[in-house]
Amino acid sequence: MDPLTHARELLAAHPVVDGHNDLPWALRHQVSYDLDRLDIAADQSDRLHTDIPRLRAGGVGAQFWSVYVSVELTGGEAVTATLEQIDVVRRLTERYPADLRLALTADDMEAARAEGRIASLMGAEGGHSIDCSLGTLRGLYELGVRYMTLTHNDNTPWADSATDKPAAGGLTAFGEEVVREMNRLGMLVDLSHVAPDTMRAALRVAQAPVLFSHSSARAVCDHVRNIPDDVLAALPGNGGVAMATFVPKFILPAAIEWTLAADENMRAHGLHPLDTTPEGMTVQRAYEAAHPRPLATAATVADHLDHMREVAGVDHIGLGGDYDGTAFTPADLADVSGYPHLIAELVRRGWSDADLAKLTWRNAVRVLRDAETAAVAIRARRGPSAATIEQLDGARG
Repeated sequence: MDPLTHARELLAAHPVVDGHNDLPWALRHQVSYDLDRLDIAADQSDRLHTDIPRLRAGGVGAQFWSVYVSVELTGGEAVTATLEQIDVVRRLTERYPADLRLALTADDMEAARAEGRIASLMGAEGGHSIDCSLGTLRGLYELGVRYMTLTHNDNTPWADSATDKPAAGGLTAFGEEVVREMNRLGMLVDLSHVAPDTMRAALRVAQAPVLFSHSSARAVCDHVRNIPDDVLAALPGNGGVAMATFVPKFILPAAIEWTLAADENMRAHGLHPLDTTPEGMTVQRAYEAAHPRPLATAATVADHLDHMREVAGVDHIGLGGDYDGTAFTPADLADVSGYPHLIAELVRRGWSDADLAKLTWRNAVRVLRDAETAAVAIRARRGPSAATIEQLDGARG
């Protein structure tokens, strides 16, 4: 059997759980959440990385939809925008019930797979979404959010980001309380985007497995968004899962410098570097035509996965493509239909079916189930935290 046919057969039984997809933010920017104007049941390859036919073609069985909001939104504006993101995910599952099923638990994920539907989970990308409020954190959990990335590209007042100047030394006292409250709820602590010291502090405090929803190996590509080896090596002791991302500038060293120049070009046109609207992509493609970019491939991602398996172990790795959250993708992983090409590359490298099933499905389901189990034990010991950032850290900074 050729590797691609093998990959597709494996994904039919053990579909991909993808840790991060920014379709909700794309829907906000492109159609202001008007789902009548953009039907993901049809091919949307001219404007999105994601639609239902391509999710099916890619063997995706569960998706953590990112309910991301920009760090340019702060305070109540960030909270409101996060609620709007949650609302659109729920509306998508209601609009396409034959294909999507809202999932809140590991059992829901398994039930969706048994029904032939795509389990739809939610992850909040950035602690600014809770506006330094544990009550807001609990509200997001009640609405279905099952992970929160502690920071996005900027620090929060209580946690350091990988792409900002260190201020908290990792986590402040309130930041540690956020981690403890997430553990009590059963919400996964997502350590993508955070500084290495924040990763280490969260692992020290955590009483449940952590998640990296879309980060790769820093030893393979020395980008600040990736995971150092000492943190990968700590995952078995914690039980967590690191989900490799496909973003070229995070996985291919040659792409880092090119992306910095492309980002400056976007700013020169008055656009945010992360703008993936049709207008933004027109500017990006024009720059790419004039300055050909180094191309990542499925083999580039596989190099990261080989290393992550060696350091963290096969029980602690997964996939988090970051589709619709990046302007560029690897050549043969252009959109959500591409996962079979990655699995075929791993087949060629000698990965066993058992290891591939852990990578695609079993590890992600297990980490959510373990977080749920830990939460039951923690809730038996203590109730909701009433702590405030002012009490633990002093004046909000």
